[in-house]
Amino acid sequence: MVDDSPNGLDTLTIDTANLFREESITDTQSANIKQLIPITLDGTEDSSRDRQFIGDTTLMTQMGPIPVQFPIPAKNLQEAFTMFPEGVQGAVEKLQERAQEMAREEASRIVVPGQEPNRGGFGGRG
Repeated sequence: MVDDSPNGLDTLTIDTANLFREESITDTQSANIKQLIPITLDGTEDSSRDRQFIGDTTLMTQMGPIPVQFPIPAKNLQEAFTMFPEGVQGAVEKLQERAQEMAREEASRIVVPGQEPNRGGFGGRG
């Protein structure tokens, strides 16, 4: 479908067969788990679908706070809290990998005066 509107709202659709109610559970210190409970269109719980869990925390760094969110493949809330620390660690590793990748991409875009882009070496007059 072609979208003629500048903001894409003409094609906005809602999947009413995939609705969830969100509950937030926290230890008030560092762990926050969003529990997504499947519901039907009338708001009743849909027991034919599994609950989903999303870990959420904020890491304090020298550059300021960094929000971290990650899926938790748990079957229940107790399992989700047990898996939370491992989930944070995995999410942080992915963030570090992405930051290194972005740094490499940025470094490859640096153009030195007198040097042709993407050729290496030093240019200039001889």
